Amino acid sequence: MIVAFSVSPLGGDESVGAAVAEAIRVVRASGLPNETNAMFTNIEGEWDEVMAVVKQAVDAVAAVAPRVSLVLKADIRPGYIGQLKAKVERIEQELRAHQPGDRR
Repeated sequence: MIVAFSVSPLGGDESVGAAVAEAIRVVRASGLPNETNAMFTNIEGEWDEVMAVVKQAVDAVAAVAPRVSLVLKADIRPGYIGQLKAKVERIEQELRAHQPGDRR
């Protein structure tokens, strides 16, 4: 499965960036395939291992804030691995194959 999630502190005195960085450290230390962009952190693995990492990331933020916001989206597709990169590559191939102005 691939999970895209965003975790952020609410109502604390700590910097949002510092707390989010702690959550991302947890994800990177997990050893699971992951990537972080401006809005979400994506992580790939089996259900139990991915959800355990998300919980640990939330716990890291909760350690510095009285309240935590979590947004999560999951792509659950048993039997597929390496999709974090493969899904993007399929789109890139499609874009290369069909340039603007091409007629299908």
